[in-house]
Amino acid sequence: MNEDQIHSSVKDQELVMRRRKQIIEGAMRLFKEKGFHRTTTREIAKESGFSIGTLYEYIRTKEDVLFLVCEFVHDQVRDQLAETIAVDNPTAESLRQAIRQYLYFMDTIQHEILMLYQETKSLNKEKRKFVLEQEHKIVGMMEELLSVCLKESLSAKEIYFLANNIVVSGHMWCFRRWLIQKEFTIDEYVELQMKQVDCWL
Repeated sequence: MNEDQIHSSVKDQELVMRRRKQIIEGAMRLFKEKGFHRTTTREIAKESGFSIGTLYEYIRTKEDVLFLVCEFVHDQVRDQLAETIAVDNPTAESLRQAIRQYLYFMDTIQHEILMLYQETKSLNKEKRKFVLEQEHKIVGMMEELLSVCLKESLSAKEIYFLANNIVVSGHMWCFRRWLIQKEFTIDEYVELQMKQVDCWL
């Protein structure tokens, strides 16, 4: 998490990280239930176990909380991909398995992904740009994963396209769930997406 983006009056960075984790967890529960705009900072403070005054020692605005939540979600996705990329001697089958794991992981954080799509626009220009850069980094990690197995058969441009396609297909399960999840189980969805990936392998 980039602490430089959010001002805190508390100097103990370990305490800042611990308290912000509480804030993120409390805010995410409220954002899922009520949405960002209908949630107040006072409610976030209460849900996090703080007074409103204590909350403002760690953030300045409600938008700061949204930024921290967005960054937390991206951290989760990056951690999951980093674990996948660390496979020794990757093969086409281990690549398929890694993509499956990514898609299933999206199912576990679908509320958070939906929130990113709905609420990132509420951030100021600088923070919105930073959040979008994190998304670009995730695509870059997927590119790295694909390049290990496909650099001999696909061009860099094709790998870039495929990386974006896979990342967005994970997101689609979340932001089109009102339609897609009426027709498909997560298992069916993953296997259909893998048929698309297999066309490139």
